Amino acid sequence: MTLIKYNPSLPNTENRSFSSLLDRFFNESFNGIGKEMQHFSPQVDIAETKTAFEIAVAAPGMKKDDFNINMNDGSIIISGERKFEEKKDEKNFHSIETQYGSFSRTFHLPENIKEDKIEATYQDGILNITIPKDEKKELKRTIQVK
Repeated sequence: MTLIKYNPSLPNTENRSFSSLLDRFFNESFNGIGKEMQHFSPQVDIAETKTAFEIAVAAPGMKKDDFNINMNDGSIIISGERKFEEKKDEKNFHSIETQYGSFSRTFHLPENIKEDKIEATYQDGILNITIPKDEKKELKRTIQVK
């Protein structure tokens, strides 16, 4: 049996948009763990409820101490690093598709939030950030036509 490296860009290219091809070009990972760090950009889901905004960052294999969350001028900055631990256990990797390296994601928040009440938890590989809304700050306003 021969192992063939999977290359998702070869088959089914007709279904890819120009934008996704550009994203893939600029975000393509490097081969050779240990020699060059690969780019890691965790996937993020953002939802809104009546009382809060919720951000879910998919980062399996990380520890809660690997994350930094900062607020800066109306934006929340989530950063961290997923490290490749090369163990000397006689493993010869044929393929490594998991991404490693440091990342930073910035999200601009609306003005109607309670910055001092933001909470973050990390469980089962998902970093959940809850950003409560401030009911007193109303974003809607009426503009008078002159």
